[in-house]
Amino acid sequence: MSPAPLRITDVRIAAIELPLPKPLRTAIHEIASAATLMVSVDTDAGLTGEGYGFCFDPAKLRAIAQMCASLKGHLIGRDPHDVEALWAEMLRSLNFYGQAGVAVLAMNPLDIACWDLIGQSAERPLYKLFGACRDRVPVYASAGLWLSADVDELRREAAGFVAQGFKAMKMRLGSARWQDDVARVEAVRDVIGPDFTLMADANQSLSATAALRLARALEPFDLAWFEEPMPTWCHQETAALAKALDTPIANGETEYTRYGVRAMVEAGAADIMMPDLQRMGGYTEMRKAMAYLATLDIPVAPHIFTEHSLHLVASAPHALYAEHMPWFEPLFHERMTLGSDGLVDLPQGPGVGFRFNWDAVDAYRIDL
Repeated sequence: MSPAPLRITDVRIAAIELPLPKPLRTAIHEIASAATLMVSVDTDAGLTGEGYGFCFDPAKLRAIAQMCASLKGHLIGRDPHDVEALWAEMLRSLNFYGQAGVAVLAMNPLDIACWDLIGQSAERPLYKLFGACRDRVPVYASAGLWLSADVDELRREAAGFVAQGFKAMKMRLGSARWQDDVARVEAVRDVIGPDFTLMADANQSLSATAALRLARALEPFDLAWFEEPMPTWCHQETAALAKALDTPIANGETEYTRYGVRAMVEAGAADIMMPDLQRMGGYTEMRKAMAYLATLDIPVAPHIFTEHSLHLVASAPHALYAEHMPWFEPLFHERMTLGSDGLVDLPQGPGVGFRFNWDAVDAYRIDL
């Protein structure tokens, strides 16, 4: 006799603003905090699924929260196991408003929460339900080496990541003078040595000419990838850059759904794809995008959302790394465990395996 289906009884939405230890800068961002949407999906069985999303502006987060609230009606009374139907219905309902941008961001925490419930009801971690290929995944340090750091600070941070056990790290580029970016990469490579994996991210800040000049100057430093050198819509220019370089081009974190991923791949604008969980609208679509990339043997390195992305990397043989970003650790009771080999253990609790710690974040609540 099969168990009775779960029924969603309520969707609760809250928001917090997580302060960062200090303001950070990329070539296109000034970041002082992470405005975070926290969604809880309750069921008649007493199980609660959880998901989150974020942006850098509380005012804009309120817009995402309002769109998320508008989707509640698709979930109430439904079984979270019907996540494919729920995702398709939510996307269809957003046709008039654009099936990208805020609309898809609003779907993400709802879809994650449904998958969390699926894992909890099965009493299995999600990566096991997805089909595990490993129990520990490689990560790269992404919480430092910002453009706002001077060269001495870059050296200290790089040494700190090595001491913590990381075997790979990413730095941000996009200085006013390309020579300064070269000097910054040289300083970090000098600290970590030739065998440590180093990536660089220009955060979509460069023109085609500037990107080619900088990338060629950086090739002696053996970067694992050069990430988002140009704006995400510059498919043809980025494809030409990828053909001109030995260094792989990583791209795709601001593409929406499988269709944005497909357009970038068909243009040849990435050697490594970096889809972002919330811009995919959650696990349901993210797994489709990753499966598509697997058919083409294109490596994947998901963009941030580390606690949730671990399950994706652990269930995809073509996934290279999870991006280790500790900004959202305060959200959860659990902590990621990094070994001296640069690998993070997968959580063994059911579902996502990371549970919201409301006591820790209550002081950071913002009004919706």
